[in-house]
Amino acid sequence: MAKEEKKKGEPEGEPVELDFGLGGLFKGLGNLIELAGKLAEEGEELKKQKEFVFKTPSGKEGRGVFGFSVRTLAGGEPVVSTFGNIKKTPKGPVVEEVREPLVDVFDEKDHIRVIAELPGVSEEDVQLDVKGDILNLKAEGKERKYAKEVLLPCPVKPESLQKSFRHGILELKLQKA
Repeated sequence: MAKEEKKKGEPEGEPVELDFGLGGLFKGLGNLIELAGKLAEEGEELKKQKEFVFKTPSGKEGRGVFGFSVRTLAGGEPVVSTFGNIKKTPKGPVVEEVREPLVDVFDEKDHIRVIAELPGVSEEDVQLDVKGDILNLKAEGKERKYAKEVLLPCPVKPESLQKSFRHGILELKLQKA
């Protein structure tokens, strides 16, 4: 099978073809999360993403994306961040239409910097709402939808919002209140 060319804004990694019900679709997802925890303990930096193409019991095609990023902070504290549209629920993993983007928050001297990865959408598709120490980020493009509520390390001044958007990367700068 020849490799298909990667489209602009497509996630890294090759889609995995799966053809079984949602109940068994994400078998091994727990192992992936366990691996991320081990990498965090060892202080390694890693970002991994996998896209799943599957058929629902009714025959409809769906896409699931799950990824994680492991970073070590300045104090040596590892942080594991997950992203995608596969969510853990009491009844097991489910695939949602809206993806959770990978977001990094940096507490700098007099401001907070937020960087979000939003491939597949344009700057016009992005909606931001800031209240106190909560940032709500939404983006809806032709084929992709993102949403995330981000808890900031401190309250910020919404009117100070500065943003830039290049190649699917949103960068925000907010003055501390």
